[in-house]
Amino acid sequence: MNRWLLAARPKTLSAAVVPVLVGTAFAWGDLEPIDWLMFACALAGAMFIQIGTNFVNDALDFKKGADTAERLGPLRVTQAGLLSADAVLRGAYLCFALAALCGIPLMLRGGWPLLAIGVASIAAAYAYTGGPYPLAYNGLGELFVLIFFGFVAVGGSYYVQKLEMHPEVIVAGFAIGLLAIVLLAINNLRDIANDRVSNKRTLAVRFGETFARIEIAFCAFVPFICVAIIESLRGQRTVLLALLALPLAVAVVICAMRSRGAALNRCLAMAGALQWAFGLLLVIGLVL
Repeated sequence: MNRWLLAARPKTLSAAVVPVLVGTAFAWGDLEPIDWLMFACALAGAMFIQIGTNFVNDALDFKKGADTAERLGPLRVTQAGLLSADAVLRGAYLCFALAALCGIPLMLRGGWPLLAIGVASIAAAYAYTGGPYPLAYNGLGELFVLIFFGFVAVGGSYYVQKLEMHPEVIVAGFAIGLLAIVLLAINNLRDIANDRVSNKRTLAVRFGETFARIEIAFCAFVPFICVAIIESLRGQRTVLLALLALPLAVAVVICAMRSRGAALNRCLAMAGALQWAFGLLLVIGLVL
């Protein structure tokens, strides 16, 4: 069981949980009653998709030679020989099937938009590392994260509650997606040498370390501009509580600017804390 927990990478689940919390909090802040079944299905579905993505990434990165004994990041179970690549892929397919089951009530409530979101999310989760044109290997990882862990997760969680959409929810999706990109960009910066060897052409590999650090700074700071935009659109000053996470964003950027190699794992942990802090403070601001 511990091997499967390692493969699931629970520390990455903020990328799935935070956007669902934020999207639901927008509906709660509108003084509407929350459909808790829809919330539970959206949250569980997002987590299953995230875990499934992690499983596919673990298995296929090993098969493609991107995960080797020289890996600087946290332990990967396939590379370490704790589980076979085929077993981990079967785990991924099970997670995607469970995500699809969670999506049935959402589809019944929200209709074809929720069906489209679910199908696209599961397909993209596999295509992130798998398929004929894996997104992560062709510099499209950031776009995938922004769309599915930002716009889709936040917007979809709101839409299934209210069956409508508002500009401030889209802005929030952009902000949350950027913070998820910070995690990915730090990973890619840390793994840049290995990725070059394995022909994994992330943006860090394509444009270099300086670009990757600028990308991290941009994605860490712009969400705080988004908070000001949300406040102006919504007229709700309490959302400015999210600005309290700004010092943590500064710390993440300083860490990324100064660290190299395995030392970036500390920056990665800080980036996860930033996503939690920003998201939860925004949720509190929305529901007050």
